[in-house]
Order: sequence, then structure tokens, then C-alpha cells
Amino acid sequence: MSIRMKLLLSYAAMLVIPLISMILLSLLMVVFFRGDLQNMKGLYETTEQRFDRENTEHIIKEVSRSVKRQPELLLDRSYLEEITAELRDEDAGIAVRIGDAIIYESGSIEKASDLTAALPPYAKKDDYSLYPLMKVDNASYSLVQFDFSYRNNEQGTLFVISKVDPLTFYIRKYLPTLFIALICVLVLTHVLLTAYMSKKIIRPLRSLRDAARQIKEGNLDFQLQIGSKDEIGQLGIAFEEMRSRLQHSLQLQAQYEANRKELIASISHDLRTPLTAIQGYVDGIMDGVADTPEKSRKYMQTIAGKAEEMDHLIQELFLYSKLDLNRQPYHFERVKLLPLLEDWSEELQFELEKRGIAFDSDIRLDTDAVVMLDMDHFKRVLNNIIQNSVRYMDKPVPQIRFLAYSRAGKALLEITDNGIGIDPHALEHIFERFYRADESRNAHTGGSGLGLAIAKQIMEGHGGTIAATSRLTEGTVIKLSLPITIDEGMMDDEEGSAH
Repeated sequence: MSIRMKLLLSYAAMLVIPLISMILLSLLMVVFFRGDLQNMKGLYETTEQRFDRENTEHIIKEVSRSVKRQPELLLDRSYLEEITAELRDEDAGIAVRIGDAIIYESGSIEKASDLTAALPPYAKKDDYSLYPLMKVDNASYSLVQFDFSYRNNEQGTLFVISKVDPLTFYIRKYLPTLFIALICVLVLTHVLLTAYMSKKIIRPLRSLRDAARQIKEGNLDFQLQIGSKDEIGQLGIAFEEMRSRLQHSLQLQAQYEANRKELIASISHDLRTPLTAIQGYVDGIMDGVADTPEKSRKYMQTIAGKAEEMDHLIQELFLYSKLDLNRQPYHFERVKLLPLLEDWSEELQFELEKRGIAFDSDIRLDTDAVVMLDMDHFKRVLNNIIQNSVRYMDKPVPQIRFLAYSRAGKALLEITDNGIGIDPHALEHIFERFYRADESRNAHTGGSGLGLAIAKQIMEGHGGTIAATSRLTEGTVIKLSLPITIDEGMMDDEEGSAH
């Protein structure tokens, strides 16, 4: 749910919840005071409930005192009319009963013919009684009865009858209570909704603020946890992704720095070895150690070999650097792979047999299998793999086998040897630059450490892959794959035949 919707719902709840709460509270108050909701007359069972009008109470008290002093006033119609006039504004009236006869009743009471018939009997002299609401003709009346003695103890009663609207009375009577309850409901609603919105909005914002502060202080080793899916949740996800990428970038930068230092150390070591040898032989010549033509020739040949070794290493390093920076241009051309591999196999077999290495090739490619190749770079890949295999031969009968076939639109090449194999721990690193399983870094066994790294860069530049499997002491298999394209010449021939 979006923040906008949450805010709209919270604002609506601030209006609806207090309204519903007030309605329920009012009904509960009715039930509390009455016990049911059918009739509200039970709200007036006490004096305060039946009469909440100060003017009416004052008039009743004045009349009762006057009647006690002069009972004859109740026979004075003009006096009774004055009392009726005063009570009319309060929607009340009076009735006077002498014995069993009603001698006077106000006009509002005369309209309610059933009201006087339901009046209670005489109780006791000077008795002042309050009665619950009377319901006559769908109207509610409150009743005050004042009993007195008249002329030779003749019984007389003054009734003050007020018409009451229960709802108006209820509101007037309990308005302070309802107002206080409304304030409490509003405060409680706002507190709860504010706490909810604080949890859903403010708390995630604080988490984002704390996370930004940690990043500012250079601490990226944490994880931002935001469970919501609203705008703040989306911001938190983007922030966490930014932190993760920044952390990865810094780790990568640190790795690059470590690789740079390792590269410098490797270059320094690999260049220092032949350079030290050259310097030693030059010193020998200068010191006269090579005092015969044969020694001088041997020293010069050694110096030339070491210089050639240095040149090869520099060329390999230069090529790898250009490949790594994507600055080495590729000159791709459409090449039929079958004749290319057949020619390369024949040349390789001739070279290996001179070194006493058995070579076997099995090429199962179609004649129309065409790939996009940079010929020079691809041959460098094959030669680097073969040189690596030859370098680590240890069997009495060294063997290299070459297999080529196609599958799923790719040309697959496998070069297998029966050399010393590669340790499983070292196998996953053989395509890294300057990595050698032989940590002695002997040039005769370890090579430059760039051959397979260069092969990997070239294969990736061709859209292919290179991988290795090996068993220690048994041998190694290098697997290459290249995407096969359709020979356009063959397509033209087929289209011509169709026409």
C-alpha cells in the first residue's frame, strides 16, 4: 500500500472512528442507565433526571410555599392562570384536584385527556412526590405531586406536569460527559494512528538516515532491513542495492589494487631472473672468465637466449594488457573450420614427433562448418595450450590427443594430454594471469604464467569459452567452444539449385 493511501486512510479514520465511537458510547450509556434501548424514560428515575429546568423548579417551590400558607389560592383562577403563563414557556402546566375532582387544568394538559385520568392518588399531607415519566399518546411527561389539606382536612393535590423530549433531555443532561468522552476518543485515535504512521513511515526513514550516516563514516558492512513495499520500501531497496554495489565496487577496487601489486611483483621477478643471468654472463666476459672463443660463444649464446626470453615475456605481457583493456583489435573473417584444423594438426604432428610426443587427431566437423575467427589470435590459443601440455609432460611415452566435433550450433575442441595433471585446488586458477601451479616459477616448467590467461581473453573476444578438467598424475583436458555460423556460399548454392 502506498504512503498516499495510508495517509488518506489515516485521515479518514480520524473522522470515522470518533464518530462511530461516540455513537457506540451513547448507546452504551443508554444501556448503562436504562438497561435496554426501547424506552428512555428510565433516565429520569431521580429528581435530577426528571427536572433539569431551573425555572420550572423555582416555580414549583414558590407555589408549594404559597399553598402551604394560603390553600385558598388554588381556588383563585387568576392566580392559577398566572402560574400557567409562567410554566407555558417551559412547556409545562398544572392541574388542581380537590378530593376526586379536577377543578383546574392548564390548556396543554386539557389536550391530553388521558393524562389527568392517570394521575396518582392523594398520598399524605404536605407530601412532595416526584414520579418517573408518564407516557400518554406517544408523549412523555414528568410529574410532580404536592398534597395538602383544604377546608376541614379536605384532601387537595397540586400537579405540575412538564412535557419532556427524551432525546433533548438526554443531550442536555449528558452533554458534558459526551464532550469529555469525545475528547478522549479523539486523543486516543490520534495517538494510535500517529504511533502506527510513525512505525510505518518515520521508523524506516530513521533506518535510512542511520544507514546513510554509516556510509558517510565509511562503514558498508551492514544490511538495511525494510519490509514494507510502499514508496519508502522501494527507496530502501534502491538504497540497499546502492550500498551493496558500492561495497562490491570498493572490494573490487581493493582486489584490483592487490592484483596490481601482485602483477608488479610477478613482472619484477620474471624479468629479474633472465636479467640477472645476462648481467652475470656479461660480467664474466668483462672479467675475462670467457678466455677462449668457445666460452665466449657459449656466453653470448646464453645472453641471446635470456634476452629472447625477456622479449617473449614482454610481448606476452603487452598482448595480455591490450586484451584486458579491449585495445587489441580483432580482424575477424569467415573461416571454414575443418580445413583450418586439418592443416594445423598436420603441422603440429610434425613438430611434436620431432620431440618424441605422440599426437592423434580426430576431427568430426562438417565441411560447411564456418566460424568467425581472427586467425592469428586463434592459432595463438591453440599453440599456448599445446605448449602448456608439452611443458608438463612426465610420462615415458608422452601423448597429446586432439578432438573436434559440433553440437548445438557450436564447434567443440578438446586437447587432451597425459601429463602430470593439475591439483583440484589449482585447477580453478589456471586461467588467471601469472598463476603457476609450480610456485618455483622456473621458466622451463612454469612458463610466463600468461599463456592460458591470454587464451581465455582471446576466446571470450571470439564469443567462445575455454575450460579445463584434470586428474592429478593422469593428465589434463582443455575444452574450447566457438559458435558456428552458416556458410553464405552454401546458402547461395542451395538457393540457386532451388531456382
